[in-house]
Order: sequence, then C-alpha cells, then structure tokens
Amino acid sequence: MAERAAKRLCCRPGHGSTCRPGQRAGAGASSTGSTQTPESLLDIAARRVAEKWPFQRVEERFERIPEPVQRRIVYWSFPRSEREICMYSSFGSGADESGDESRLPFRRGVALLEGGCVDNVLQVGFHLSGTVREPATPSEPELLCNVSVSFDRCKITAVTCGCGNKDIFYCAHVVALSLYRVRSPEQVKLRLPISETLFQMNRDQLQKLVQYLITVHHTEVLPTAQKLADEILSQNSEINRVHGAPDPTAGASVDDDNCWHLNEEQVEAQVKHFLSQSSPHGSGKQLNLLFSKVKEMLKMRDSNGARMLSLITEQFMGDPRLVLWRQQGTAMIENYRQLWDELGALWMCIVLNPNCKADQKSRWLRQLRRWNGMDVCPLEDGNQSSSQNSNAVPRGHNANPDSSQRTVFTRAIEACDLHWRDPHLQRILAEDRNSDPCCHDNPELFNSRGWPLWHEHVPTACARVDALRSHGHIKEALRLAVAVVNTIRKQQHRDFHFFRNIKKDELHKGMMSVTNLEGWVGHPLDPVGTLFSTLTENETEVVLDEGETPKALAVEVALIGLGQQRVMPDGLYAQEKVCHNEEQLLAKLQQLELDDVLVDVFRKQTAILLEGSSSLLSARSQSSTLQPLKLGCWSPAPAGPYSGLGELLYRESVPMHTFAKYLFTSLLPHDAELAYKIALRAMRLPVLESSMASGDLSRSQRLAPVVASRYPRWFTLSHIESQQCELASTMLTAAKGDADKLQTVLESIQKNIHSSSHIFKLAQDAFKIATGMDTLPDLTLLKVALELGLQVMRMTLSTHNWRRREMVRWLVTCAIEVGVFALDSIMQNWFTLFTPTEATSVVATSVMSNGTIARLHVDSRQQENLANSARTLALQCAAKDPENCALSALTLCEKDHVAFETAYQIVLDAASTGMSYTQLFTIARYMEHRGYPMRAYKLATLAMTHLNLSYNQDTHPAINNVLWACALSHSLGKSELAAVIPLVVKGVKCATVLSDILRRCTLTSPGMVALHSRRNAAKMMSLDKAPLRHLLDATIGAYINATHSRLTHISPRHYGEFIEFLSKAHETFLMVHDGHVQFAQFLENLKQIYKGKKKLMMLVRERFG
Repeated sequence: MAERAAKRLCCRPGHGSTCRPGQRAGAGASSTGSTQTPESLLDIAARRVAEKWPFQRVEERFERIPEPVQRRIVYWSFPRSEREICMYSSFGSGADESGDESRLPFRRGVALLEGGCVDNVLQVGFHLSGTVREPATPSEPELLCNVSVSFDRCKITAVTCGCGNKDIFYCAHVVALSLYRVRSPEQVKLRLPISETLFQMNRDQLQKLVQYLITVHHTEVLPTAQKLADEILSQNSEINRVHGAPDPTAGASVDDDNCWHLNEEQVEAQVKHFLSQSSPHGSGKQLNLLFSKVKEMLKMRDSNGARMLSLITEQFMGDPRLVLWRQQGTAMIENYRQLWDELGALWMCIVLNPNCKADQKSRWLRQLRRWNGMDVCPLEDGNQSSSQNSNAVPRGHNANPDSSQRTVFTRAIEACDLHWRDPHLQRILAEDRNSDPCCHDNPELFNSRGWPLWHEHVPTACARVDALRSHGHIKEALRLAVAVVNTIRKQQHRDFHFFRNIKKDELHKGMMSVTNLEGWVGHPLDPVGTLFSTLTENETEVVLDEGETPKALAVEVALIGLGQQRVMPDGLYAQEKVCHNEEQLLAKLQQLELDDVLVDVFRKQTAILLEGSSSLLSARSQSSTLQPLKLGCWSPAPAGPYSGLGELLYRESVPMHTFAKYLFTSLLPHDAELAYKIALRAMRLPVLESSMASGDLSRSQRLAPVVASRYPRWFTLSHIESQQCELASTMLTAAKGDADKLQTVLESIQKNIHSSSHIFKLAQDAFKIATGMDTLPDLTLLKVALELGLQVMRMTLSTHNWRRREMVRWLVTCAIEVGVFALDSIMQNWFTLFTPTEATSVVATSVMSNGTIARLHVDSRQQENLANSARTLALQCAAKDPENCALSALTLCEKDHVAFETAYQIVLDAASTGMSYTQLFTIARYMEHRGYPMRAYKLATLAMTHLNLSYNQDTHPAINNVLWACALSHSLGKSELAAVIPLVVKGVKCATVLSDILRRCTLTSPGMVALHSRRNAAKMMSLDKAPLRHLLDATIGAYINATHSRLTHISPRHYGEFIEFLSKAHETFLMVHDGHVQFAQFLENLKQIYKGKKKLMMLVRERFG
C-alpha cells in the first residue's frame, strides 16, 4: 500500500522541562477499575484539540507547548472508534463474493490481533508502526509485514504495509495494527514527534544518531544521506533556502485536508476493471458494493464519500461502451442502466448535503456540468434521444436552457440552486411540532393540528429527506418526511372536497391538457420509496398525534403515490422502471402486518381514490368557488381528480392492476365490498380500447400534442396484460360461491380483457378452482369458466392461434362438467365457435364417446338426444367442408342408417367438385372396411379420375391406393375391372406401376373370391383379350417412353440401374406371344438412336445380346 505521508516543515517546537523523558502515553489516563477516576482537565482539553485542530496550528498559536500537553494531544489524535476502521476495510477484491465474512480484511485483522500476531508497536508523534505476523497455512508460508500508519485529528491519513496488497481499502495487517492501538493504547510506546527529540540533542548526539542510522541501514540510506549532506553543505542549494526540515511524525499542516486515507488509484483501477467485465451480474454486484460504501461514508459524514463518488463517476464517463452505444443508437443493458441511475441519485444526495460549504458545492457543480456536457453522458429516461422535457425541480440558472435532453446529472445540477436557509424549513428540522399557537393561524404553513407543512415539488422535497437521511441526520429527515406527508394529505383532502362537488359535464369542459406527466412511482428520485423507508425505519425518532404512527403515515403516502394517475413515460427503460418501482413499493407494504390503524388507513385512502376523477383538467384554476392555492411548484396530490382509480381515466394512464390486486387482498378480510369495488374499477385498460365510451378522455380534441404524438408505444404492454389477468384471477378465486359477484367479475373480464390467451388462462383458473376441492364442483364458477371459454372460441375462430386445438378440447371438457345442456348448446351454435373440422373431429367425437356418456350419467333418452345432435352437427359440417369432415361424419353416423346415407350422398356430391383423390381413397377404404365394397369401388373410381402419375413417380404415395383399387375391382368381377383399367391407363404413366398391376391381375387374388361369391374373379384372365390387353399395351408403351426419357439425361453412374429397368421391361414384353421379337426391335432402335453412348450400349449387348 502506498503511503501519503504527512511531512510538514518543523522548526524549533515549544517545549517544557517538567515532563520526564520517556513518560508513557497512559500516564494521567483514567482508571478502568471499579472506582472511576474523573478525567483530568488536561485530557479533556487535549482530546478536543486533537479532534479539531491540526498540530501546526497549535504550534503557531502557542510559543511554548509543555511536553505533557504535547503527549496528550498526540495520544488523543489517533482514532478511538473501530467503526471507521471497519468501514475502510469492509471488502476487498472478491472477498465478499463467497459470503464468508471471515475472509473480509476487517475480520482477518481482528483474528490476527486476537491471535497475538501484532508486535513492536511504536507511536512516534502522529506516526504508528509495528510488525504483524500472519501465520503459515498449508499453501502459504508465514508472512511478516512491516506496517506504518499516519494519522491526524482522529483520522488515519496514510498507510503502508509490506504485504504489497493492491486494494481499495485497508488490508488485514493495517487493521490489526490500528485495532491494537484502539484497544490497547496503554501498551503502545509513545514518543513525541522526532523533530522534538532531535531538538533535545546536542551536536555530538545528532552526529552519533546519523552515523548509527547510516551504519544500520547503510545499503538503503547511504546514497540518500550523502546526497542530502552535499545539498546542506552547498550554500545556494534549495534545501538551505527553506527554513526547517520535514518531519513525517509531526502531524498535518494547516493546509492539509483532514480526511481518511483512500487509495484513489485503486478505486479508479477497480472500477475500470469491473466495468470491463463481460458478466453484467458480477460487475454490477461489485459496483453496487462500492455505491453502498459511498452511502456508508455519507451517513458517517465522511468527506471521502463525495471524493470516492467522483472517482467512480470519472471511470463511468470514460467507459468505451458509451461511445459504441451512442454510435449504434442502442440502449444500455438494464443492470448497467440501473448503476447510472444510482450514480445520479447519489450526486443528488451529495449536493443537497445541508452541511455542504459553498466552495464544495461550486466545485461539485463544475464537475457535474463538465460530465453533463459530454456527448456520451447517458440520458435520464434511458433513451438515446428524448423530446420530453419534464423538470424535476424548478429550473434555476444552473440548468442548461438550451438543452431539452435531461441527463442523469441534470437533477443534481438543478439541485445546486436549492438551499436550507428557509426559516420555516429550519423550524421543521429543529422540532417535531410548533408549540406557538400564533403560527397555527397560517394554514399554508401548518395544518389544523399544528403540524408544519412544506410546500415544494414533491420529488424535490423527498430528495431533501433522502439527503438528510444519507448524511446521518435521521431525526431531521423524519421531521421533514412527516411535514411532506402532512402536506400531501392536506392537498389531497382539499382536492377531494372540491372536485366531489363538480358535475361531470363541468369537469369535461375544463379538460385541456395532461396535468401530471411526471409520476411519483418510477420517478428517478423515488420520492414515495424515500418517504416510506424514512418513516418505517426510524419509527421511534418522532412523536405524532394520538392514533397516528410513522408506519401509518408511510402506508398512507405509499397508497397515495401508487394510486396517482400518471402518464405512461416514453421508452422501454422508463416504462420498465415504473413496473419495478411499483413492485418494490408493494413488496415493502406486504412486509407490514395490518393492524386496526393501518386497516383504517386503507379504507380511507381507497374510498378517496375511488372518488377520483381525471388528471386531464384545468378546471380548478377556472373555478370561482375556490381560489388557486399558492403552493409554488407543488405537484397536486393524486387523490380526487388525480386518482388512477377514479371514474374518469386518461387513455395512456399507467394501469392500476398490480396495485389494485394488493388492495383487494388486503381489504378483502376487512371490507369485501370495498375490495371488489376497487378491483373492478382497476380492471380497465383503455389504451387497448378501439372505441372509447363517452366518458373517455383520450379524444383527439382533448389531447395535448405531446401526448398524442406518443401513442401507442407501450413496451411493457404484455406485462401489464398479465397483471390485469392476475387481478381478475384473484377476484374469481375470492368470489367462489357468490353468484352475484362471479357474474360481476365475469362481465368485467369480458369487457376489459382483450387477449384471448389471458381469457383462456382465466377460464382454466376458474375451472380448476371450481373442480379442485374434494366437495362437489361449484356449478356457478363452472358456468363462468364456460362463458370465458366460449368467448375465447369466438375471438380465435377466424384468427391463427397455435393453442386453438388445446382450447377446443378444454372447452368440451368444461361443457361436459357443466352438463348436457352446455354440450347441446355448443353443438347447436357450433358455427359461431368452431371450424367444421374442430366440430366433427373434437366436439362431436367427444360427445359420442363412452367416457363422456359415463361422466354425464344420462339416461337412454338423453343419450340418444345427444347422439342425434352430434350426428346433425356432423352432417352440417360435412356439407360445409366435405373435404375435411366427410369421413368423420360417416364414422359418427354409422349407427343411424338415414344419417349414414345422407353423409354418403354428401361425399358423392362433393367427389366431382372439390374432394381430392387422397380424401376419396381414404373414404373408399373406410367403406370397404365397413363392408360396403361396391360403395368403396364407386369412390375408388371417382378418385382415379383425379389421379395423374408421370413416368418417374414410381414412389408416389398414391401408388398403394391404385394397387388397392385395382385389387378391389378385380375381386368384384371382370366388368368392374374392365371399367377401372381405362382409368388406370389414363391416370398412371409409370411403367413399373403398370407392370405391377398387370401381374396382379393375371393371378388369382387370395382371400378375395368370397367377397361376393363370384368365382370368376379368381380365374386366370387372358392377356390377349380385354380388359388386360389394353393394360398390357399401355404398360409396354410406358416402358418405351420411360426408356427414352431416361436415356435423354442419363449419367454413367446410373447405367446399372438402367439395365435393371430394361430387364423389367423385357419381362413385360415377353407377356405378348411375339414379345421377344418386339423387344429385339426395341433394343435395335435404341442402339441406333443412342449409339454415341458406347459403354451403355455395350452393357445392353452383354445383357440382352
């Protein structure tokens, strides 16, 4: 560790002769025994001087300082608390990643101290030194470190350790030595500054000291000693022109900053390293630890907090990724963006430090302006460009009037204009409640019960609270927080009573522009979270009126902030921040246990939020019934006209679903009616409404241009819709068993939810809730599930949805649970719910299954009625879509002769118009399987008329159907075969397929003779007579054509395959009585035509001669 040694020039210091040389530092200290000795006046005075005065000023103030006084000042100048030492050694590089506190430098230092590893401790003036022995481990040898510490005014100002540790904070060895001095000051040898000791020596003693020092450390000291000697002997040297000589043990000079040692180089190096890491999670964790350290320093009012934050900010601004992201126009990753937000918020706390001096604030302002003016400085809203200019605090001369883009530092720059000199603000910070009754006559400064109010832009006022709390002014922060909450409550009360008396039509007339573009939830300064944390973390620090507690105030302001009607901000990051901030606030609220006081707060605030109207109005300033309040930059409270749960809602207002769900679950055990009222009101999502009701406030003539130009870029819409679905599901669960409430919730769902997938989820939830218990199913809730399912069917009927088949199956299951009437209803109205294919393959099939009949427990008459409805549905579907529904209709109608004949006729009618040969073959096979061979033959011939296989399609899927059709015809008789062969010859041009059919027809078909007891079907048929002669000629012709087609583009690698093909052709030729002659002529023609293919023709001659 590098040392920033305090070396000021020392001349002859004041001294006295009353103190014995070598007196121990502990002399005169109070006893620690059972009898407490009063502290001496010398110690009291010396301790105060040691805390506040640099020793140089003491020397300059007094000509002579008695040695006992010097000793007590030096004694008391070392830090007496372990808290700061712990803060500066809390973590090292990765030391805390494992979560093992024993690895932290402070814990290791304590262990070394308690293990007796500290030795040779000596304090010379304001310099402490010693050795720390680190015991050997299985992997490391014993390490002996020389440690030195410089200090001034109870702060360690420089450290040096021989361990060579490179870290931001102190190593374990520095901790061990420092804690030794804190815990055992009486065991430390104390000497005055070395300059005082040297002054007491004569010339011989000084020469002896120098020569012994050179002798002991001649290797290190001799060159330096000789150099200094040469300079001293030279009259014109620089060293002789300076009065006195430096003394590293004499304490700090008047001009030195009094701050704890902080290794700036290591801060910069580690921040740069963390920023360069590829893992955003790991680096973000480490950087958050640094931010936490800055907060800890600020809370202890340590000036290094701002110093360290400046170093961190410089590294952030130098991150090369900023330039890359700006050039590419891409957004930062979320974790990195959150770090920038934290950076801006910390600077806000620093510049609002109530104890900040003017020169400090000016220095910070210059820094902030420099960073703010850099092109790569990130914008506050997370966008690369932004046209929205919403001011966080009143713009002062520090703000840049020419820039419409607000950076992460803009608010801190603007906050530099704020001060703490306001008399009323000082009064708030000084006392909980004003006892002077005369002050209560001013209603703008005090409420009716004498509690002070503070009228300021709410986020700015809350930033003051956060700054007070961050700098350790806990009581003052709590008092100001109470004043801010009381002001919000009073404003809410006035707005509520005013707008409750305004008629709706008058309210509409005043709506001109959006009042609140900047909401409190998701705000960069997190005003609601600040107030909530301040009030809940320090409840015992303030006394309120009877029946009120800081916790109740915290809950109330959280409810007000969460219920505020506010415009959805621009950009993905800003919108996600609104969601995350809302979830964080709700998580804090959920940790509180609701008592009677908090329940009353919930009731009151919920009622006020429900009475709210619209945030789009300026009628207030136009009304003569109440004069405008002179509240400066005060933002209106969200209650009354600014409630997001009011009757009138702006189209782009942030939805209240998540908040309302929390209110609903919290109020339900205490006030069910109010809980349902708030939840039902919050179900609205007007941004998705295609046509708004007359009360909608988003009509173009009433929109401010800044808002109208932004619609409808809601990047978090899917999350919002899921939250809306969660709210509805929560209400459905709670309403089980209450038919009226279920109906109301159902109507709200049908009106407000526009996503089919979410409605389907709600339907499934309702079904599970209704059937999940061991008791009988809740029929009312089942009907709700069915109604939602029917709505999903209607919504997705004409659109593509990959879950559609799952939805149809689920609806049938739900209808079965509801009963026969539900099943009959969906079958009667199938055309509004299902496609013909769905209706036959899923609905009708499920209704007629044995499992369904057993589940319904119906009698024979009801069963028959269901079957008739299913068959009627199947016939209607077959008539509408015979290609896809005919087979299902035939299957469903098997047990009803009339219905079956009707379905068959539908197939025949559709065969010539739209059905493909594949569908006809499938139905034909079905007919054969059911024992209708002639009908199968009829359909097969119709299918053959649509078939067309070329010469090279010998692997076509339809070949099996062709072979089956020919076999069926052959089994039925010669006339049937004679009728189908022309169709085969016309539709099939593939020689191998034709030859296969030809061979099959020349044989007796096994097992097919008894089909119609027609024995002639099994006899051998002559190839010289019809119908096989026609087929034989066609087969030979197909082989000839296929041969020429193959030879046109044949390659040598296919020669062997071609020879095999000719072999099959040869076999077919031989079926004719002069076939060998015809084949020989055929080969001769090939040799003449393709004589250029010598190798191939040679193979032909070798095989066939």
